[in-house]
Amino acid sequence: MASCGNAFCTLALNQFLERATDALMVRTRHRPLPDRRIQPTEALVFGVLLASAGLVLLAFAVNTVSALVAAFIMASYLFIYTPLKQKSPVCTIVGAVPGALPPVIGWSAARGELGAEACVLFAILFLWQVPHTLAIARLYRDDFARAGIQFLPVVDVEGKSTSRQVICHCLALLVVSLTPTLIGMAGVLYFFTALLLGLGFFAFGMSLAVSSSLVAARRLLAASLVYLPVLLVVMALDRIGH
Repeated sequence: MASCGNAFCTLALNQFLERATDALMVRTRHRPLPDRRIQPTEALVFGVLLASAGLVLLAFAVNTVSALVAAFIMASYLFIYTPLKQKSPVCTIVGAVPGALPPVIGWSAARGELGAEACVLFAILFLWQVPHTLAIARLYRDDFARAGIQFLPVVDVEGKSTSRQVICHCLALLVVSLTPTLIGMAGVLYFFTALLLGLGFFAFGMSLAVSSSLVAARRLLAASLVYLPVLLVVMALDRIGH
């Protein structure tokens, strides 16, 4: 629950920081702050109080490691990734770091330490996020450009760099996603599920790389939304039976 609270507060504070930018985009202009259903001061106070409560709860009711990971997520997302979105397409890679750390909170909460397994979970989510985010950025390229957000598809109009990033990260994800079986986190069922999911995800990534069309981007986004929950559920179930 504390980790959920930290996620909520990070999103609340992010929307506080980006309220002017959100007002410029069709996909975000009806959020509570740009739509003026909530005042900026209210969002700021809510976010700070929720962040403080979440970190204190993790530190004293769980352990220090999980609290430190949560604090790093909030700080890096709000003060590095968020402003970087206006400056460089590198923001996608930077933003994938805090985005990949929530499972590490859960692992450190349960184990009280970080280990190889936590690193594997982080790597899977990190690699998954890049094609997922680039698919969204391709779909809403005009919207992001209007707000001055420098996602790669916005500055890479021809799509060559975007294609390379999608292919490389999908391929790396296919390989890394097999690691849990190799280190004893999961069994054979997970291995073949990860292999099939990874090949399918890579195929959708290749489709976007070849055509760079909105249809291909929409299909890759849909595939990413199927890929991750199925992979993690099978990993958990196979871990129980392993």
